[in-house]
Amino acid sequence: MRIQDDIQLDYCDVLLRPKRSALASRSQVDIIREYSFRWCPRTLKATGVIAANMFTTGTFEIAREMQKQQLFTALHKHYTADELIAFLKENAKNNNNDLIFVSSGVSEADFEKLSTVMKTGLVQNICIDVANGYSPYLLDYIKKVRQTWPESLIMAGNVVTGDMCEDLILNGADIVKVGIGPGSVCTTRKLTGVGRPQFSTVIECADAAHGVGGMVCADGGCTVPGDVCKSFCAGADFVMLGGMLAGHQESAGELSTKSFQTNEVDMIDDKTCAIKLEQRQFKKFYGMSSEYAQEAHYGGMKKYRASEGKVVEIPFRGPIENTLLAILGGLRSCMTYIGARRLKDMPKCATFYRVNRQLNNIFGEEK
Repeated sequence: MRIQDDIQLDYCDVLLRPKRSALASRSQVDIIREYSFRWCPRTLKATGVIAANMFTTGTFEIAREMQKQQLFTALHKHYTADELIAFLKENAKNNNNDLIFVSSGVSEADFEKLSTVMKTGLVQNICIDVANGYSPYLLDYIKKVRQTWPESLIMAGNVVTGDMCEDLILNGADIVKVGIGPGSVCTTRKLTGVGRPQFSTVIECADAAHGVGGMVCADGGCTVPGDVCKSFCAGADFVMLGGMLAGHQESAGELSTKSFQTNEVDMIDDKTCAIKLEQRQFKKFYGMSSEYAQEAHYGGMKKYRASEGKVVEIPFRGPIENTLLAILGGLRSCMTYIGARRLKDMPKCATFYRVNRQLNNIFGEEK
């Protein structure tokens, strides 16, 4: 046993230092980046925000809205091959599918489904997703996928250390997904004691990945647009969002209506009054390792497993477009504050303060 006692930081532990800038307006920054990869021969132009491949956020409906803003979506694993192919065919009529990742686990059944989809030629981006990226099964599966589809764009994870990032990239991954336990509905850290603060994870993993020609996707831990900005400034090439995109019209999850008492009353007559009720809508959002997800998608929780996720109900947020525009608006504004003209320039323009508090919540959180 040993203790690594250097300070580990989360997004809430830092703020960006503003700098004198030649940028007079948010309209002068360029948030579209041209990506080139270690293994995949294609280049892509987009903003590196990715909808997470969770059942509630990696949906066809969210994908359609994300690509309107030049953003990515990793579709969840629970679509059938026929459903994926039908969507990709329809989507290709008006767009190419360059901003869509098809997700896969590492089992033989996963590879068989992936093969069915990939042989259509409709998509070339693959997200290989396992909870523990330190398993030898992941490395073997990446090698197999790279050998089978040598020109595909492969994103794989999750890990939190630079050495494993290097291993995944050298064995065929273009992008490594980093983050263990930072998600809003993930309880891995609570149940297992395993994890690492996400800001420090991104810094180390980005440095390691870039050293061998790869890239990283910061997966989890962002709660507000400012966290997305900090993640790009820490060196992330892509930022994956779950909770920030949940609860919308385009998100999956059961929609429910609840009644709440207000501080107002309705007068029925001169002598009788009734407490006024207000109805609000909520959408279910859950971690993919939760007992709820295991019951819904895997036929029940296996006896050798334990739940590593939770189920929450999020106030219904309406169309996702407003949330996406807020994220992109925050990104543009951050770039003007730190003097970054291009998305790729954010890390070299960034200086961080360590802080004890970043927000003044005396009047509560913004609704």
